[in-house]
Amino acid sequence: MADTVQPWWRRGPVVAAAVLAVFAVELVFGWRSLLEALGQLRTPHWNWVAGALVAEIASMGSYARMQRALLRGAGTKVGIRRHVALAYAAHSLSATLPGGPLFSTTFNFQHLRRFGASSAVASWCIALSGVLSAGALVVIGAVFGILTRSTGSWRTLLVYMGGALLVAVGVRLVAQHPEWLINPARMLLGLLNRVRHRPVDTGQAGLTSFIDQLRSVRMRPAELTYAILLAVANWLLDALCLWMCCIALDAEGIHPSQLVIAYCAGMAAASVPIVPGGLGVVDGALILGLVAGGLTTGSAVAAVVLYRLISFVFVIGTGWLVWLVMRSRAGTPPGVMAR
Repeated sequence: MADTVQPWWRRGPVVAAAVLAVFAVELVFGWRSLLEALGQLRTPHWNWVAGALVAEIASMGSYARMQRALLRGAGTKVGIRRHVALAYAAHSLSATLPGGPLFSTTFNFQHLRRFGASSAVASWCIALSGVLSAGALVVIGAVFGILTRSTGSWRTLLVYMGGALLVAVGVRLVAQHPEWLINPARMLLGLLNRVRHRPVDTGQAGLTSFIDQLRSVRMRPAELTYAILLAVANWLLDALCLWMCCIALDAEGIHPSQLVIAYCAGMAAASVPIVPGGLGVVDGALILGLVAGGLTTGSAVAAVVLYRLISFVFVIGTGWLVWLVMRSRAGTPPGVMAR
């Protein structure tokens, strides 16, 4: 087959040149703000920097505890240290590799299986942790948007809260009655088999076995509520890290509610995987949000740089070290790994 010639605007050198041109323009127009930011970064208040670091570590711990709570609801009990290690390693894979979310999900699934979860329970735990995390960010944005009067009214919050409640109730009902999934799943599988020109009953036995494994999930209301609170804490502690970075650099003039709105905008930008770690995209969204909230451009740049050094460089670096340790232990007997 003849090689397909890409249009000139999609060729690597052209894309690289365009990116460099954008950075050059930003550097020229933002040079004064960049000098101001560098000046602030030279003399931070280290006690607040330490507090920001603690908040970020607590944020990662909250996510690990959320996933642990979901797994415990399915009857699989694993020590918190292993969940924290998995959270760091999976986050590093997701944030730094091209197609990182796919690698992260596969890595997460494999280790949940090693923890003793069935394939169905591991898939359920990963999917639900993603749903709770995304839902928590939406609710936080809605609450603080209302507090800053940047959204319509309390009706907006009620809509979001109602949607979150419906999702929670739906998750619990499906966990209690996984047999409800059998007929819709069979219809979908049959449709896919027709499209792929395979026998209609292909994979039906495996599907039934997969759904039967979900019967082991017994998520009590208290456990689900606890997982939801941990999902909210994960985001709020990360936002607290950003706020402490602002204080560490004497970046005053922004209300905490406005800072959380800026933070939610940055995290929403991070959900679009244009570049690994959202480099440039997340930073730009955070800076714009902080400036709109009242900070000077130099202070916003300095605060975001410090925040990213903690939330990205420190967390990702730690995660890759943890990944190396987990990989070195992958071939050892299960009892050898620290619990």
